[in-house]
Order: sequence, then structure tokens, then C-alpha cells
Amino acid sequence: MTTLHLFSRSPLADVDALDALAWVRGEDAVLLTGGAVEALRPGSAAAQLLERLPAGAAVYALAEDVQARCLQPEAAVPLIDYPSFVDLSVNCAKVISWT
Repeated sequence: MTTLHLFSRSPLADVDALDALAWVRGEDAVLLTGGAVEALRPGSAAAQLLERLPAGAAVYALAEDVQARCLQPEAAVPLIDYPSFVDLSVNCAKVISWT
């Protein structure tokens, strides 16, 4: 993976929260944390944005934040814990926080 893109703002509260998804390339990873996990709500406009990411881009969500919001993602988005978050960060050439 080339770049890890971190998102933490809720697309429900901030219309521009996921605008930076336009910078995601095919070998990149996206990690949703905090309010950004709201993008996993089935049928939401934010979920549709995630579905349009380039082929090969990986999307992950922080399990703790998904569980705190009682979300049940429709798509097969891997839920990761904090140690996996660290591993993902280390395995990417660079990390960009869009918060």
C-alpha cells in the first residue's frame, strides 16, 4: 500500500468530510475512525462514495468506533483494532490525516 488516508469527521455532520476521497488511488488504504464510520451506513451518500473508490483501494474501519455507533456495515469492510491500525500505518509509505 502506498498511502493510508485517515478520516475522522462525520459525513452526516460535515458535508465535505469525505471530499479528499478524490485523492485515493488504487493501491491506497482508507481508514475510517470516529464520526467518519457513519459513512458505512447502508444506502447513505457517503457509502456510495466509498463504493466508487478505485479498484484495489482498501477500506477499513476502526471496530471500536463502529461498535460505539451500533453500525452494521452492509459492505465487507474489515473492522480493525488499534494494534492493526498501527500495523497499517507502518506498512504504508505515507499517512495523510484528512481531519
